[in-house]
Amino acid sequence: MNVPAQLNRLTEDYQKSDAAHHIHAFVDQKALNAEGPRVMVRGEGLYLWDSEGKRYLDGMSGLWCTQLGYGRRDLTAAAATQMDQLAYYNMFFHTTHPAVIELSELLFSLLPGHYSHVIYTNSGSEANEVLIRTVRRYWQVVGQPQKKIMIGRWNGYHGSTLAASALGGMKFMHEMGGLIPDVAHIDEPYWYAHGGELTPAEFGRRCALQLEEKILELGAENVAGFIAEPFQGAGGMIFPPESYWPEIQRICRQYDVLLCADEVIGGFGRTGEWFAHQHFGFEPDTLSIAKGLTSGYLPMGGLVLSKRMADALVEHGGVFAHGLTYSGHPVAAAVALANLKALRDEGIVRQVKDDTGPYLQKILQEVFGGHPMIGEIQGTGLLAALQFAEDKTTRKRFDNENDLAWQCRTFGFEEGVIIRSTLGRMIMAPALVATRAELDELVEKTRIAVDRTARIAGKL
Repeated sequence: MNVPAQLNRLTEDYQKSDAAHHIHAFVDQKALNAEGPRVMVRGEGLYLWDSEGKRYLDGMSGLWCTQLGYGRRDLTAAAATQMDQLAYYNMFFHTTHPAVIELSELLFSLLPGHYSHVIYTNSGSEANEVLIRTVRRYWQVVGQPQKKIMIGRWNGYHGSTLAASALGGMKFMHEMGGLIPDVAHIDEPYWYAHGGELTPAEFGRRCALQLEEKILELGAENVAGFIAEPFQGAGGMIFPPESYWPEIQRICRQYDVLLCADEVIGGFGRTGEWFAHQHFGFEPDTLSIAKGLTSGYLPMGGLVLSKRMADALVEHGGVFAHGLTYSGHPVAAAVALANLKALRDEGIVRQVKDDTGPYLQKILQEVFGGHPMIGEIQGTGLLAALQFAEDKTTRKRFDNENDLAWQCRTFGFEEGVIIRSTLGRMIMAPALVATRAELDELVEKTRIAVDRTARIAGKL
């Protein structure tokens, strides 16, 4: 017999029940059951508290989600008001509702003018699932149904559903069933790891030219789109060289391949621009969005379409057989609307661009620029990555860099800061409302964690 949840239970009780019922994300569940997960019970601003009363500065905005931090009363009020008025209705049966209309009006006022339509989803993974069908449907409508192949990048990440994981380039996910036909990959633009003797500019162009080579190999008449994150998020917060995106855009335009930007992490102010592609200076045909759309307060994502694509689908496409039960959910839409208004009206995105973003990048350089453990610092706005290096001169990485980075992340938790490890990189992306004092705390506690790791590695 199931027993209802009780408040104020012991941590061990929560952990035992968690182990009995949950399969967690990207973890060895047996090992987690033995260790016991942290039980987070409260959040306010940039801080979280666990069931033992320990406080953590969340340096990852949850999963790059909580742009406005935790405990925003305006977002919870928007949800409550909408639930009282219209808790749910769908966008099937020739219907719509005010919350989703007003959200879209605001969204497109923030987007560049060549976008016009959006298909709402519940997550970034779903947005990228919808992307594949929408791109293929577009090519059917314009008379080129043979254009089906999507090209992604190795070590890119586009979600954990079947098609989304196939678009991504995480090979260990593919080995667990994440493959579908008509998906190809090219190398990632990770200069520090793969650049060899090339300059960053030379390497960026070489990586971009792989796209042209792949298109010619597959036949341009068969390639529907190229999908990539403006910067790689889950793959390690990897920024491509400046030469990369202009060449990618040139190639896509030359061969009439749709350029699809995964803005799930980069969107809604993270780089100091509303969308990361604006920071890198290219113009995608589609944008996959989620996470910061609602500051993570409710699940919501979407696929934004250019006027070129939307006009074809609307004017000539007839019935498009797609739809999700919760597309444009009124409560999620109301929260997203309140969230975007706050980001705009409180000047938060501008603050990231002009103040807190440059400040974070400056103090990271001051603290870690000469650190014996750190070979490179990448970032802009309120996101950054610290690259571990055994030999900074030759860019030699540690053979056990995964273990070292995981240990550093664990030290971070012990010091009261949440940062993330991916391969040999420590990554951070605090809420966009972070103050300079909170950024100082983030960097100082990260320094302590890195120093503790450096001692293990024999670098201090």
